[in-house]
Amino acid sequence: MADSCDFGLIGLAVMGENLALNVESRGNKVAVYNRTTSVMEDFINGRAKGKAFVGCETLEKLVESCATPRKIMIMVKAGPAVDAVIDSLKPLLSPGDIIIDGGNTYYADTERRTKEVEEAGFLYSGTGVSGGEEGALLGPSLMPGGSPDSWPILKPIFQAIAAKVGPNNDIPCCEWVGPRGAGHYVKMVHNGIEYGDMQLICEAYAMLKEGLGLSNDELYDVFAEWNTGELDSYLIEITRDIFSVKDEDGSYMVDKVLDRAGAKGTGKWMSQLALDLGVPSTLVTEAVYARGLSSRKEERVKASKVLKGPSPAYSGDKKEFIEQVRQALYASKIVSYAQGFVQLQAAAAEHDWPLNYGDCAMLWRGGCIIRAVFLDRIKEAFDANPKLENLLLAPYFGEAVDKAQDAWRHVVSQAALLGIPTPAFYTALAYYDGFRRETVPANLLQAQRDYFGAHTYERVDKPRGEMFHTEWLDLRKDPS
Repeated sequence: MADSCDFGLIGLAVMGENLALNVESRGNKVAVYNRTTSVMEDFINGRAKGKAFVGCETLEKLVESCATPRKIMIMVKAGPAVDAVIDSLKPLLSPGDIIIDGGNTYYADTERRTKEVEEAGFLYSGTGVSGGEEGALLGPSLMPGGSPDSWPILKPIFQAIAAKVGPNNDIPCCEWVGPRGAGHYVKMVHNGIEYGDMQLICEAYAMLKEGLGLSNDELYDVFAEWNTGELDSYLIEITRDIFSVKDEDGSYMVDKVLDRAGAKGTGKWMSQLALDLGVPSTLVTEAVYARGLSSRKEERVKASKVLKGPSPAYSGDKKEFIEQVRQALYASKIVSYAQGFVQLQAAAAEHDWPLNYGDCAMLWRGGCIIRAVFLDRIKEAFDANPKLENLLLAPYFGEAVDKAQDAWRHVVSQAALLGIPTPAFYTALAYYDGFRRETVPANLLQAQRDYFGAHTYERVDKPRGEMFHTEWLDLRKDPS
């Protein structure tokens, strides 16, 4: 049995199972292991029956079953469990073997693990995997990073199992991202953009349902139409589908789902890291906060009986307002991606990652949750200008936002007047207005800081970098 398998996989939860089946379906023999042996046995005797799999009761058997250089993928819960598996594997491996972490891992852990594994004589790949259970089985988006020497070995398998796009459906949504934790960082930004996209869609839903009183049948038709144009994307597609699903009693399922959102942490990571980098990823932050507010269901129920607000009924032209919401959603979506790429650029500079931003966009073109037609436009923007500072400065996106601007402002103002919370729409527009202004009121903020803390400031009539301090208390007008 030694040297018989092309790939090894540890962790047979649904994602691990589906990835293993995907790898095997591309002509590879796969060794699988799960800490609970019965889970492995159920898989071998069930979905894997009759296929090219080797079930392994121990890690030793898994390692022995794989051809060198071994390619062993870990699909266990992110955190200490990954370190435990790595520590158990190290004594069993040979120089040049590759350990792959396909979980939702915090990028700094991947930075550390890459160094530790390389020092032990092995290779390491922190690989972002997106697309959920279906993507894992049929073709995910893969974002591999880690040891550069691992990529030529992993490339044939990873690009074979990845989602395919392009006119001939032959461009894999998988390409080398960068060293150490780059792959997992790009996956985190993907998830952060996903948070923003989902929140924006929910706010559009609220405006149409509460503001216009659209039924689920009407909402289905709206999202079906939106999915044929600029907003064509996986999330718009599944939102359309959700409005058509009914429970056993004939009522719509979406209306029975409790309005309390969950989260797994990647959106929070992106927001926290944006603060560390000093970049304004405001949309993902608002999306995280919106989920937090939704989770306080009992408090909101109590508050709803006490706190007052306006009626959410919109009295204007129905068809026109639907189109205005569409435009506001598209403009806000552009801002969401613009912020994501600004954060990627800042992180790349901070960690010395040679990221290709156009390639990152294409990794998300298929297989993943944020896949959308307009990602091609992002690729075009960075191809035209690899040093593009902000997507809003690319002609296509700048013109698209300008075209949608009046509708966007109308929707945001109406949301405030109707009392419908749309924090992601608000913050997207506020970011756009802040970014497009030559001056912002931070001059007063710096004056305040200098007044109470002597923090100093720069002057508009002096060279940048030259700092000044004013004795504001001595020079102020006597308030008496």
